[in-house]
Amino acid sequence: MNVSANGLAATTAPRPPRIVVVSGVSGAGKTVALRALEDSGFIALDNLPVPFLVPVVTHILHHALATPSAERREGIAVAVDIRSGNLDALPEALAELTQRTGIAPDALFLDARDDVLLARFSETRRAHPLATGTMTVEEAIARERHRLEPIAQAAQRLDTSHLSAQQLRRYLREWLLPDGAPRAPLTLTFESFAFKQGVPLDADLLFDARCLPNPYYDPTLRPLTGCDAPVQAFLAAQPLVTRMEADIADFITRWLPHYTAEQRSYLTVAIGCTGGQHRSVYLVERLAARFIPSARVLVRHRALHEKTPCGESRKGQTQRE
Repeated sequence: MNVSANGLAATTAPRPPRIVVVSGVSGAGKTVALRALEDSGFIALDNLPVPFLVPVVTHILHHALATPSAERREGIAVAVDIRSGNLDALPEALAELTQRTGIAPDALFLDARDDVLLARFSETRRAHPLATGTMTVEEAIARERHRLEPIAQAAQRLDTSHLSAQQLRRYLREWLLPDGAPRAPLTLTFESFAFKQGVPLDADLLFDARCLPNPYYDPTLRPLTGCDAPVQAFLAAQPLVTRMEADIADFITRWLPHYTAEQRSYLTVAIGCTGGQHRSVYLVERLAARFIPSARVLVRHRALHEKTPCGESRKGQTQRE
């Protein structure tokens, strides 16, 4: 409850609950994601069969979440994966859920490279859900990825190949809308990455910054990142860097309305350089600052992990990191 200017109590309308559907390939981090959502105040349901999605979620909305604002939860998080069965019916179920509840579900698809998935199954000694005596883990992963591709195409895709559990939880906090934030028509994610670690699977648009002057060859700049002022000053003085930044910004500006018109909720722009430390980080930061007024912006620096101070410099500008 808030107090208005005339001293009377003013009631703030509670935010509507959210529905988050988490899917992805086995071993990509769905369990971590679902627990993180539960810790963030969501009612979490794992491995819910698709035919039960509409009745169960509707029941929870009308009963468990129909409480006074002080007791409200953030919403419902549902994990749907290869174990849930009848996956072809999921798009129709989500459409029916939207029609019945008036809430458009948010969909997140977790993915990872095959070699990373194989290593995770080896480390945990868990069996793949599709693996049998006649099917290897590699074959099971390929079959699962094929069957889940329609879901992946309709969701926000996140490549967890090089993410720790802590980083995945942090990205989920960024992805969730903060208190009082309006819904933007499209979430624009800029991510830097290292080509030596492979191209991220979640990129919708990908740009290669390896042709730009490299601060790595300056011994004083080598240990720094694109978040640091000396590296930023070096790159800002390079005409090629300025030109690439402008060209990428112009491309996104020209085509962003068309992505939005196609009802896209998410667009991930990946920029890579050799080590993912200087040039790509600088360009991501610059481009993110440009698009803050026109879209909900998220930033990821895949190769920097927890070392980056960029989050401090962005405080107050946008809801991210």
